[in-house]
Amino acid sequence: MMSDKAPIISIITPTYNRADELKHLYRSIRQQSIDLEKLEFIISDDGSTDSTKSMVDKWVEMSEISIKFITQKNQGPGAARNHGMMVAEGDLFLFIDSDCEAHPDWINIIYEEYQQNKFDAFGGPDGAKDDFSVLQKSIDFAMTSFFTTGGMRGHSEDMLAKFFPRTHNMGIKRSIYDQIGGFGGLRHGQDIEFSNRIRKSGARIKFLINAIVYHRRRTSLKQFFKQVFNWGVARVNLGKIDKEMLEVVHFIPSIATITAFLSFGLCIVLKFSLYKYLLGAIIPLVILSLYGSITKKDIRVFPYLIIVIPAQIIGYGVGFFQAYVRRFLFNQEELVGFKKNYYK
Repeated sequence: MMSDKAPIISIITPTYNRADELKHLYRSIRQQSIDLEKLEFIISDDGSTDSTKSMVDKWVEMSEISIKFITQKNQGPGAARNHGMMVAEGDLFLFIDSDCEAHPDWINIIYEEYQQNKFDAFGGPDGAKDDFSVLQKSIDFAMTSFFTTGGMRGHSEDMLAKFFPRTHNMGIKRSIYDQIGGFGGLRHGQDIEFSNRIRKSGARIKFLINAIVYHRRRTSLKQFFKQVFNWGVARVNLGKIDKEMLEVVHFIPSIATITAFLSFGLCIVLKFSLYKYLLGAIIPLVILSLYGSITKKDIRVFPYLIIVIPAQIIGYGVGFFQAYVRRFLFNQEELVGFKKNYYK
C-alpha cells in the first residue's frame, strides 16, 4: 500500500540485469527502522533483459513503500540516476547501487543528520556481511583498507586523499541538484566528477561513518581486475577534467607495479637472488593478508587476499599508467578501459 503523503526521501537505484541482487536491496529497504511513509524507492532500469521488470511490478502491487519503476535504453548508471532525479519527489536524494544492501538504520541515521541541517551532501562507508562469499569479503578488505587503495578513497584525517562521496552510499539535498545538475557523461568515475562539482559549489559535505551499506562486490577475480583497471583509467580521465581530482597518492599503484616488475627483471639480468626478491615482496603481502583475515574474522580470507591484493594494485596501476601516458603525454581523447557494459 502506498501513502498519499509526499515523500521526504527519494532513494534512487540504477540497475541493469541485476534482479537477483536487487532483491536483497529491496528487502533491506523494507526493513529500514524509519517510517516508510517518508520514502519513495525509484528503480531506474537501464535496459535490463532479465526478470527485473516483472519482479518489480509485483513489488509495486503489494509493497508498503512507494515504488517508481522507470526504464531507458542502456546508457549507463549516470544517465539512469539522472532519470531517477528527474522524477523524484523528495527533498533528499539517496543513492545506493543495486548490488548493495542497507543497514536497518541507514536511512534513519541520515535523516537525523538531515533534520539538524548538518550537510548538503554526504557519503558513507561500505562493508561486507557475514553471509557474503569469501572472495567478496576479500575484495571488500582490499577496497576499503588504508593499506591498499582504500587509503586513496578519503573521508577522514587518516586517509590520504580528499573525500569524494561515491554513489554506492551517497546523498544530496534537492537544492544541490537544482544548483549543479546531474551526473556527467563519463563512462567510469561519474560519481567522483559529480562529487567534485558538489565540492566546487561550496556545499557542506559530510562523511556519515555510521550510515553503512553492504556492498556485494565482484564475484570473480577477472571481473574485479577489469573493474580496478577501469578505475585506474577513470582517475586519469578525471584529472584531465580537473587536476584537483588527480593527487600524488593516485600514482602509488603504478609506481609500485613498475618498481616490482623492473626489480624482478633486474634480478634476472644481473643474476641477483630471486629468492631474496620474492621473500621481500611476499612477507609484507602475507602480513597484510593475515591482518585482513583477522579484520574480517574469517581465516578463509587469507589465501584469497594473497591473490586479490596484487591483482587490485596491478590492475589499477596498469590502467592508470597506460591512460596517463596516452592522455597526458600523447594528448589522446577520453579512454574507456574495458568496454563491456557498465555493470560488469
